[in-house]
Amino acid sequence: MKIGIVGLPNVGKSTLFNALTRSQGAKAENFPFCTIDPNVGIVEVPDERLHKLQNTVQTEVVIPAIVEFVDIAGLVKGASEGEGLGNKFLAHIRECDAIAQVIRIFEDKNVTHVHDSVDPKRDIEVIETELILADSQTLEKRLGKAESDAKSGDKDKKAYAELLKKIADALSSGQKVIDMALTEEENKAIHDLHLLTNKPFLYIANVHEDEIGSIEIPALKEKLGLGENERIIPICAKLEQDLGQLSAEEAQMFLDELGLQGTGLGALIQAAYDTLGLHTYFTAGKKEVRAWTIHKGDTAPQAAGVIHTDFEKGFIRAEVVLWKDLVESNGEQAAKEKGLVRTEGKDYVVKDGDVMHFHFSS
Repeated sequence: MKIGIVGLPNVGKSTLFNALTRSQGAKAENFPFCTIDPNVGIVEVPDERLHKLQNTVQTEVVIPAIVEFVDIAGLVKGASEGEGLGNKFLAHIRECDAIAQVIRIFEDKNVTHVHDSVDPKRDIEVIETELILADSQTLEKRLGKAESDAKSGDKDKKAYAELLKKIADALSSGQKVIDMALTEEENKAIHDLHLLTNKPFLYIANVHEDEIGSIEIPALKEKLGLGENERIIPICAKLEQDLGQLSAEEAQMFLDELGLQGTGLGALIQAAYDTLGLHTYFTAGKKEVRAWTIHKGDTAPQAAGVIHTDFEKGFIRAEVVLWKDLVESNGEQAAKEKGLVRTEGKDYVVKDGDVMHFHFSS
């Protein structure tokens, strides 16, 4: 899973990136455009089930799922026309699975704002307008050729040109592509365009550490003009950075003191999984315990294919046990004796938390 981080300058993008990746890879200064080149960081997906499985099967090797974050230079109004650093860095997030927009909620006179005032609703509109304009430019380049090709009378080429025109008109009216409810076939037709506004959006509200424990999501959504189904995750980037310097035990104590259920990183990753329709299954043995990310609704052969394409092609059957049943039984043999391990075929839809062992022909 790959998430692109966008936002205005000085909203806390780079501080958040450093906190998420536990690094100092991104410059975080009190002036616009301190990030020039895109920063890329790999983050392990926190999952307490992995370590419970590790203790059960007694292996030293644990391989979690990962998320890749890409932090690009701050966008400003007029970026599509060359203002600030322009939108040349948007290419770096075109192949991301989702876009996370960081919005500054906190007030701090010592941290400048590119628009001289903190107005998160305005900031959302500025960023989304620039993404829409960037997509419009991408469409414009492709539409001319598509309309020319359609003159040949070819039915498919004509349909493609009409689709691009429909999308271009929607963008011109200020609509994001993802809000157009395109069909699966239409989305496949435009996949190679990697349109920015056709990706799921997550909103990260960067709040003051004194407010992080008392944020009410419905009220915050109303303040920002976001719909009921929009995903917003309150995070204090500074607090996340402080947590990154602590041990796991110290971090948990700190969170308990603040009355927080978990870190902002965990909440962000969970929101991304939910938004993208993803979940996790495991493989567990003496060699290693490993988490695998798949789409909800994937069948056993498709899940096997995430490990290796040969596993999917030669799939025969899968032995499946729920992770909790395996842990509570204290091992596979006892789980089998209790009848908790079952054999599933090609039509089995993998559930979150399944522990699987695949049989396949080479």
